[in-house]
Amino acid sequence: MVATQDLAYDYPVLGAFWTMLWIFLWAIWLVLVIRVVVDIFRDRESSGWAKAGWLAFVLILPFFGILAYVIVKGQAMADRDSRRVEDQRSTLNAYIRDVAGGSNKDVDDLTRLSRLRASGDITDAEFQRAKEKILH
Repeated sequence: MVATQDLAYDYPVLGAFWTMLWIFLWAIWLVLVIRVVVDIFRDRESSGWAKAGWLAFVLILPFFGILAYVIVKGQAMADRDSRRVEDQRSTLNAYIRDVAGGSNKDVDDLTRLSRLRASGDITDAEFQRAKEKILH
């Protein structure tokens, strides 16, 4: 039987393929480790001791620590990421609205009035009077 090392010398393309595969796998591993460590610190629901425990587990036994963290906290990790993306999106949209001409005060006032009417804080008659004031 021919060893893999001998195949690499006999087939240089195969050696290059194995090298690229290992580099790719290590890059994925590093990204995963960084994401998990960042998520450990970003988790506001865990106590400091829980964070320290997870961090020690991930750093002392990396393969088992990462696997356990993804199994136990994977859904919460995804939820935190999606909330962060939504926050960034809303911040960007607010910035774009401000730069594009500011918020339309009348629209904001009507939206606020509509919420007050929907919650029952003002009556329909009060809503109509306030709406007429805003629009005229």
